[in-house]
Amino acid sequence: MPHRTPQPTELKTTSHVQDILEPHNEPWQVELKDPATTVMTDFHVRGMFKITPDETIDQALHEMKVAGLRIAFVKEKGSDKLLGSITAYDIMGSKPMEFLQSVGFADRAVTHKDIRVSDIMEHTKDWVVAEMHDVEQASVKDVLAAMQKAGKTHMPVLEVGEGKQPQLRGLFSSAKILRLTELSRQKSAK
Repeated sequence: MPHRTPQPTELKTTSHVQDILEPHNEPWQVELKDPATTVMTDFHVRGMFKITPDETIDQALHEMKVAGLRIAFVKEKGSDKLLGSITAYDIMGSKPMEFLQSVGFADRAVTHKDIRVSDIMEHTKDWVVAEMHDVEQASVKDVLAAMQKAGKTHMPVLEVGEGKQPQLRGLFSSAKILRLTELSRQKSAK
């Protein structure tokens, strides 16, 4: 079938529209007592950033920077199965050096540029997760407390149906929550 060039059309515009509602998007600030869902990145609404386990950590960090994100989910090639996650902090922190030391990099001529995502990612079995049915009952303050207790900067949220395999539904980010609750936390500290 021959390729057809689309014909240009004129964009129709209008004026004199009244009573326009604001979009339903992320708030600028939330209260600690607000529902936890107000600070969750919901993957039913927003796309999830994925990389493969065989990418180098330098490639992964570059892709995260371009996307403006600090976390990527590691996906098995040709499957819906998630293997884990990796954060910018994982890549820029001590994990690469710890990996190189564990494999004896001096003996094997392995360098930082050879490290793959799979070498330092956090596997799903090691995640500290929340379940969506619990998140729907929780407050922002509850999420912050759970993340601080677990010592995690990110907390995946799973949707677990009876007889079904758990599915990643969303993500909490401590940086996002702290940014959105700054005024509320300042008020409660007074």
